[in-house]
Amino acid sequence: MPTTSPEIRKAAVLLMSLPEELAVTLMSKLQPKEIEAVSIEIAKVGLLVAEEQDSVINEFADINPNKLPTPGGGLDLANSLVEGALGQNATPTLDNVRQSIEALPFGFLKKVDPQNLLTFVIDEHPQTIALILSHMAPKYGAQIIAGLPPNRQQQVVRRIAQMGQTNLEVIREVERGLESRMSSVMSQSFENAGGLQTVASILNVTDRATERTLMESLTQEDPALVEEIRRLMFVFEDISKLSDKDIQTLLKNVETAQWAMALKGVSEELKTKILGNMSSRAAQGLNEEMEFLGAVRVSEVEAIQQQIVDVVRRLESAGELSTQNQDANESFIQ
Repeated sequence: MPTTSPEIRKAAVLLMSLPEELAVTLMSKLQPKEIEAVSIEIAKVGLLVAEEQDSVINEFADINPNKLPTPGGGLDLANSLVEGALGQNATPTLDNVRQSIEALPFGFLKKVDPQNLLTFVIDEHPQTIALILSHMAPKYGAQIIAGLPPNRQQQVVRRIAQMGQTNLEVIREVERGLESRMSSVMSQSFENAGGLQTVASILNVTDRATERTLMESLTQEDPALVEEIRRLMFVFEDISKLSDKDIQTLLKNVETAQWAMALKGVSEELKTKILGNMSSRAAQGLNEEMEFLGAVRVSEVEAIQQQIVDVVRRLESAGELSTQNQDANESFIQ
């Protein structure tokens, strides 16, 4: 890769040392090719050493460098400055910056999740891991180190600290080997599947006996997991699906003040369901209390709604109501 000219380096350091708005203004005065070259340099740089920053700033202006924050570079900053300087014409320059950065050693890893990389390097020699992490963003490297065994963490960190100049061909050889081994991961696309919400959705349509058996078994192994699943299985708006009898049971176990807060912003269907199962006087009182509350925080409303959902679950566990949908045509034995 071509060596960066001293002028481009100095321009990059200066722009990184300035507030972003001012840096954008200055960059907009440059020619597109100059913007591209400076942006690539900014994207390549991590944190600057204070000595280099001081030298560049003193060369451009007679100011106290200690008043400036320690700057950092990176692709995000480079993109932000290019977009600010070029506006709608930024796309070609952004593409060139990205391609240049991807040509850097281990640039392909920018698209790889740290946990995927960890599975490939965890058994590598500490020197190899250190070499790879030395070319990665600090946050990325931190995630890899966090996943290593404690003794391996120390070995890797020590080698990174002691690492000096490394032969470019050695770097490329390690890079080619890693990219070859990770080719299957690189070519795959991933999407989230499963999760708590999926379990809750399945159990919501499972027959009551099966659901109870599964939840009881899970409770013995992981009570906290069961609690999370239950919270997703029945949400506050689902109260509108309860029978009138169950609504009336619930009303007896929840204070009017709680309903006043919990019904803020809910659907008219749910509000009508609750008010319709109250006496006229009680419904009027609830409406007045809701108006008296005025604007309330969403977080406060959600907290009260969750308290009421917890009451529903407690009553269901006690057999006093059922959250299972009932067929309107179902026959009952008198």
